Amino acid sequence: MHNDTIKKLQEIGGFVLASGCKKKDLKKVAEMIRSARNYRWVAIYKIVKEEFVILSGTGNEPPAYPRFPTRQGLCGAALESGKSIVVGDVHKDARYLPAFHTTRSEIIVPMRNEHRHILGMLDADSDKLNAFGEEDRQFLERAAGLIAHCLA
Repeated sequence: MHNDTIKKLQEIGGFVLASGCKKKDLKKVAEMIRSARNYRWVAIYKIVKEEFVILSGTGNEPPAYPRFPTRQGLCGAALESGKSIVVGDVHKDARYLPAFHTTRSEIIVPMRNEHRHILGMLDADSDKLNAFGEEDRQFLERAAGLIAHCLA
């Protein structure tokens, strides 16, 4: 990873350690993640019973699906596989649940506790096709690791 990406991860980790996991703090964390890589939108979803429930997202526009069953969407696919999912063109993936009409590509990263149990998902969207590469996956997986304890 590039040095500036590592620096952004350190800032995110420091903020989470200093501020905690309150709703307003998670909104700030989502915004830090969004701005670090210039994503269109970032959300933090927690698994509550059999649903993904949004805890925080960037911007003021709510997504079309603030909660949905854990077996649906790209989040459901990431939960089932246990791995990050990168989709270069969401309109060509039948699993995609349209959160915003401008979304073209998306990456979903599982958030795990210290026992490797998936607690939720970190979701980043872009309005560009094929917007996410290996650097994005690594960055988001590390960011997810820094904030996963907030979902416990």
